[in-house]
Amino acid sequence: MSDDAIPAATLVVWRDPPAGSAGVPEILVVERSARMAFAAGAIVFPGGRVDEADRRLATSLGIADGTAKITAIRETIEESAIVAGLQGPVDVALGRMLQSLLIEGADFGELLRAHGLSLDLDALVPFARWMPAFKQPRKFDTLFYLARGPDGEWQPNPQPGECVAAEWSSPAELVDRVARGEANAIFPTKRNLERLAGHRDLTAAIADARAHSLETIVPWVEEIDGEPHVRIPSDRGYPVISERLATAFRA
Repeated sequence: MSDDAIPAATLVVWRDPPAGSAGVPEILVVERSARMAFAAGAIVFPGGRVDEADRRLATSLGIADGTAKITAIRETIEESAIVAGLQGPVDVALGRMLQSLLIEGADFGELLRAHGLSLDLDALVPFARWMPAFKQPRKFDTLFYLARGPDGEWQPNPQPGECVAAEWSSPAELVDRVARGEANAIFPTKRNLERLAGHRDLTAAIADARAHSLETIVPWVEEIDGEPHVRIPSDRGYPVISERLATAFRA
C-alpha cells in the first residue's frame, strides 16, 4: 500500500436471495456517526485502518500478505457483529460476544484461539483498491473485499459511538436512497454500490472482480461540459465513471 496514505481494508459482506425466489441480493452496510472524523454520517461498508496487531497476527500465522484481509474481518465484527471469513462454530450470540470483546480491546488472535476459530482468508476476494489524490485530513489506501455472509438470520448490531446504524440492503436500493437524498455516501462508496448493483449474485460479483485490474483507483478532477467532475478510469467495471465535483463527496 502507498507510503503516504493510511493502509485500510473494508469488506462487502454479501447475501444471495434464496434459490428460486424473486428476492434480490443484499449487502451489509453501516452508517457512521456524525461525530466521526472520516465519512461522518455516511453509509459505508464496514472496515477501517490496518492495526499493528493485525500485522503481528498475520506474521505469526505465516500469512503476512493477508494482513488487510484480517483487518477487514476484524473491523466487520467490531462494527456490525457479523462474522465472515472465519471457520469454526459461529452463531449470532458468538458474533455479539466477539464484537463486545473486540471493542473492549481484546486481542483478535487470542479470541480466535479461545473459541476454536480460524481465519478463512480464501473466502475474501479482492474487489477494488481506492486511494484519493485530494487533500484530506485523513487519506486512506483502501482494499475492498467480497465475502459471503454467514448462514442464518443475522441482525447487524452497530458499534456504539462509531456507527449509528447497520443493515442488510440491496445495492440497488442503497443507490436509490443516496440519489433521493435519504442517505449520504462518499464518492468511492457510491461508485462501488453502482457496480455491485449490476450483479444478480455473489458468483457474478466475484467474476466481475476477477475480470478487472486491481490497480489502485486514484480519482482526478476533469472539466466536462464546462464543469469540474471527479473521474475514475473507464476500464475497471464501473457503470458510472464521473460525477460533478459539487456532489461527488456527498449526495
